[in-house]
Amino acid sequence: MKKSDLPTKICLICQRPFTWRKKWEKDWEAVKYCSERCRRNKDSKL
Repeated sequence: MKKSDLPTKICLICQRPFTWRKKWEKDWEAVKYCSERCRRNKDSKL
């Protein structure tokens, strides 16, 4: 499977698109942030 075929989402904090990762396979629906940094900064939105 090509990377371009993977599902994408927009990060709630930085508003950048990010693609599906194997580690998120079981809970892709619950993933909201592109990185640990964005997840930690969820309370201080831009």
